[in-house]
Amino acid sequence: MSKEKPWPDSIRAGECEQHEPLVRRVLAPNPSPYTFTGTQTWIVGAERDVAVIDPGPTGSGLSIGDPADINGAGHVDAILRATRGQRVAAILCTHTHRDHSPAAAPLRQATGAPIIGCAPLALSDDGPRADSAFDADYTPDRVLTDGERISGEGWTIEAVATPGHTSNHLCFGLVETRALFTGDHVMAWSTSVVSPPDGDMAAYMASLSKLYERDDRVYYPAHGPAVTRPRQLVRGMLGHRKQRERQILRELEKGPRVIPDMVKHMYKGLDPRLTGAAGRSVLAHLIDLENRGRVARDADSWTLVA
Repeated sequence: MSKEKPWPDSIRAGECEQHEPLVRRVLAPNPSPYTFTGTQTWIVGAERDVAVIDPGPTGSGLSIGDPADINGAGHVDAILRATRGQRVAAILCTHTHRDHSPAAAPLRQATGAPIIGCAPLALSDDGPRADSAFDADYTPDRVLTDGERISGEGWTIEAVATPGHTSNHLCFGLVETRALFTGDHVMAWSTSVVSPPDGDMAAYMASLSKLYERDDRVYYPAHGPAVTRPRQLVRGMLGHRKQRERQILRELEKGPRVIPDMVKHMYKGLDPRLTGAAGRSVLAHLIDLENRGRVARDADSWTLVA
């Protein structure tokens, strides 16, 4: 989570921007504290066949709700403009938060392309969420497992299982250029929200370590700028999460604590709109520590295990 915007405001929703010969990007009109400038839909392919990664949200933006969920007006049309004269061969979703996957259905209807990628996810929540809600209507035609590949004219995409932000999260590697589309798993502008019960900190850390062992050249996340030094960023993210864990343990050394008090002490100067997200990540750390026998809870209070 970040208060800063290290990316120019001149990037406008609906525009198609070329990043490299096989990769283009179309920005959805859903900026928010959790989506930065909006969801980035990536288009892979330069010949007849293309793949669309994370088609984004749908909706008019006129309903009451999280802007990340509903501000998708015109985005499917923008994707169709960007792929005019080409055949959409596959629609791939990294995960099923509503700022990522809902546009898959109307895009499938418009193009006939199959929805391929992450598994559907049905989850009954355990309380207030700080992240976008799940897309309960997501219906894939094919689910990819770790290492599975699909291909089109001039491109090959490999699924990389990266649970943690959500249990069904996938990254997608472009084999020909060693680019990795990281969804919400790794972003340069912000840390990823890990929100229980589906978000899992132990799984998230393992997925980061998995990416650190790869040799990807560049990351294209679903929000924010491209990452040109992937391993350096991932190493820093692993260190950041370990530092948060140490902060939590130091807080508990003072005695029993509740999460709101820990957030207040640990996240100085945090945008108030992100307080809930910070609390969810602290909870994810505490559950991980609890599973490792380091902490215990009594109702809403947490303590160190002697």
